[in-house]
Amino acid sequence: MQNNFQMKKIPVRHITSPYDRDDGSRFKIRDVKDLLDGKDLVQELHRHDFFFVLALEKGSGTHEIDFTQYQVSDNSIFILRPGQVHRLELKSGSTGFLVEFDTSFYHPEGIITYQRLIRAGNKNFCEFEAGSLKKLLGVLSCMFNEFVSRQEGYIEVIKASLDIFFIEFIRQSKNPHSILETGNPYTQERLEDFLQQLEIHIINLKQVSQYADLLNLSTYQLNAITKASVGKSASELISDQIILEAKRYLLATPSQVKDIAAHLGYEDISYFIRFFRKHTGYSPEAFRKNFQ
Repeated sequence: MQNNFQMKKIPVRHITSPYDRDDGSRFKIRDVKDLLDGKDLVQELHRHDFFFVLALEKGSGTHEIDFTQYQVSDNSIFILRPGQVHRLELKSGSTGFLVEFDTSFYHPEGIITYQRLIRAGNKNFCEFEAGSLKKLLGVLSCMFNEFVSRQEGYIEVIKASLDIFFIEFIRQSKNPHSILETGNPYTQERLEDFLQQLEIHIINLKQVSQYADLLNLSTYQLNAITKASVGKSASELISDQIILEAKRYLLATPSQVKDIAAHLGYEDISYFIRFFRKHTGYSPEAFRKNFQ
């Protein structure tokens, strides 16, 4: 069914770089001190179509990611997956590196390396001991030098450096704000596959059985995986994703509630309002008024 309304889109930012590859892949790394140039950086709500890594040795400000607000602090790293909505205020005097890349530039072929990227992407914010962060910043510094000098083989060195960075990030992150670690690689892998499918298909697919089919699992197996990993049923995670998408559009666009409901696949706006209120305690309009 085709909707006949004009849905206001959340602003999407793309990597703009003089080093775009001929194959369309994109990568960029910047020194935060140079990026700020003595001024505060203020970005309104938007989303990216690329991975975003902000590693700070010194930092202050606020960073709101999918409507969870974090205080920017020293020795911290923020990682955003493509599609996440965020608002960043970074104060002058902050130091570190900002890395941006798309999946056509860095898309690990090996299962273990790929799962490591997904795990890192699920940890939006981590604080580190100064020594641990120094090791990670060392990797980023080498990456920055390769990017600037562009000597023979620099692309391969950058990709290898990204491998090392994510290995060290997973090793060193002591307080990930993310899904729980289960200790079972298969369960973790299937959970991450499910979460990824939710990001892609939530507008059109809302039944547990549909996601189970996508993952070649039974509904019982999928529920067992989500319960063991995060203590929630698959249905609860589907509802969480629907609410997250609704919040993204309520706060980042001026679209009317009826249009947002239709965009998310709800023809009955009153049902959508009840669903939203049940999960947030607010009507969509009240949520927008109180949190925008």
